[in-house]
Parts: sequence; structure tokens; C-alpha cells
Amino acid sequence: MIDALTTFGSLDTLVFVLVLVGVAAGIGLERAFSKTARGQRRRKPWYGKPGQVPGMPPISIADPAEQLRVVTAAEFKKRTLLNKQEVRVLYAAERAVAESGLKWRVMAQVSLGEILRSENPRAFAAINSKRVDLLVISQSGEPLAAIEYQGSGHYQNAAAIRDAVKKEALRKAGVRYIEVMGRHTADDVRREIGRLVFAETKKLSPV
Repeated sequence: MIDALTTFGSLDTLVFVLVLVGVAAGIGLERAFSKTARGQRRRKPWYGKPGQVPGMPPISIADPAEQLRVVTAAEFKKRTLLNKQEVRVLYAAERAVAESGLKWRVMAQVSLGEILRSENPRAFAAINSKRVDLLVISQSGEPLAAIEYQGSGHYQNAAAIRDAVKKEALRKAGVRYIEVMGRHTADDVRREIGRLVFAETKKLSPV
């Protein structure tokens, strides 16, 4: 009888010990999951596109200190702003503007979000990140004409629709849209700039 009670008591003790071990293990796992969840919540504010950098963890680009840390640890290389054909059009446009005698300037790779505005937030979001190859601006900085070079392989996939978006937004803002194709020459660019000069001069002339 005593042996039976002793054995029973030993089993109770063993069960109690196992329960304590299980509770301690559960608490440890809960704390580990809690830390992981907090870490994930801290890393959540990321404003890039999902999968934008494959294999790299998302970072918060809103934090200047984090930006500096990432940039300091990375390598950068310069790349050309325009391709050879676009540079050719740029030089032709600059020469034509200089010949006009007006103090206009030709800018390269200009974001539409910097030169257009809209009270419609969705419409502005549609053009904000789009760019034009070249932009002719007046002496006061007013956008006058956008010049786009369209190479032989330009109209692929949704390129035509993207161009239509830019054309419509510029048209509504009163900015001329000039398309230069691969077959066009410097004289063609000069003629287009001449038409622009004539139109803008006519606006300033008294009726």
C-alpha cells in the first residue's frame, strides 16, 4: 500500500514538473513570437513597390537616417541622361531656340508632376511620374513645348497609351506637344521650334 502511494506521489510530482516545463516553454515561445511580430510591425512602413528589389528586405525610405545608411553601404554608377538620338534632338532644339533670339531654355527629362498640376488627385497621380524627353521653357520658366523622340521600336506594348496620357494632360494645360521621329532631321526640329516661336510671339503681340 505504501509502495503504491509512493509511486502515485512520484507520478504526481512528475506530472507537475512536466506541466511547469510546458508552461515555461509556452511563455518562451509567446515572447519570441511577440518580438517577431513587433519587428515585423516596425519594418512594415515601406513605400516601395512589393518585390521591387528581389531578395532584399523592405526598408522605410521615409526615414532619412535609414536612407543615409543604405546609400552609404551601396555602390552607384552614373548613366547617360539621354540616348544618342535624343541628344541629337536636344542640340537641334537648343540651336533653334538660340537662333530665335529669345531667352528660352531646353531642359531634359522633365517630370510632368513638376510642370503640371490638377485638383483631381487621381488625374495628377496618373501623370506625376511620367517624363518628357525635352521641355522648352520661357525666360520666366513657363513650360511652352514638350519634345518627345520616338524611335523605331517605340510603339510597343502600352507605349501608345502612355503617350496619349501625356499628350492629353499637356494639351489641357496649354503646352505644345512635338513628336520627333527617327526619320526627322535637325531642319525638321528647327521648323517646329519656328512654329512655336511664331505662336508664342503672336500671343504677346497686341491685337
